[in-house]
Amino acid sequence: MAKNILLVDDSKTVRVQVGAAIRDKGYNVVEASDGLEALAVLEKRRDIAMVISDVNMPGMDGLELLEAIQRRPDCAKLPVVILTTEARQQLVDRAKGAGAKGWMIKPFNPQVLLAAVQKLAGNP
Repeated sequence: MAKNILLVDDSKTVRVQVGAAIRDKGYNVVEASDGLEALAVLEKRRDIAMVISDVNMPGMDGLELLEAIQRRPDCAKLPVVILTTEARQQLVDRAKGAGAKGWMIKPFNPQVLLAAVQKLAGNP
């Protein structure tokens, strides 16, 4: 059975690009356009294997989402990778402190992203 990856980004273009790279390798992709929508998905679905999230989004940003995930006992072990244009060390440190399993800079390398997905979510 294919693993479900929650992809959170306010850019439809990025969701299409990242989603295609992951779907091509057999994963299912569930999309959300910001952190609030992502939390709603996690509230309804217990079959998400990992989260890939942007940082800069309206409503709830990716770091706030990461922190919210870590506060929820049912999601605290869910691996989260941040995929962003941000490179400020302060943000990287905040994400790592909140439990992020990885930080990748856009534009992303599909092979590197896929390797992270396979490592953290397992094979599809």
